Amino acid sequence: MPMTYEDYLDEVTTLLTEMFDMSDAAAIKHVMRAQAADFFTLHDDIPAMRTQERAVQDAKTLFAQISQSRSQARPQSRQPSAPKPRQPGKRKK
Repeated sequence: MPMTYEDYLDEVTTLLTEMFDMSDAAAIKHVMRAQAADFFTLHDDIPAMRTQERAVQDAKTLFAQISQSRSQARPQSRQPSAPKPRQPGKRKK
């Protein structure tokens, strides 16, 4: 039996916390962002999409998208610069 739309969103949120060790606040934030981006629009219109199996699939998809956006948001690590050559002169004690 399909879940209500609200129960479905709750289930996806719970799965994010359980499967990916995400905090409740972070999981809620990501589900709300996905909802605002119309990720769940068809789920609202088609009750048959609101199953446990689909919730697991959607949690995995959201986590993959989150991970991908995090890796793209990180600046490229800079290569360490070569050490500067020493200037001739007195040595420090």
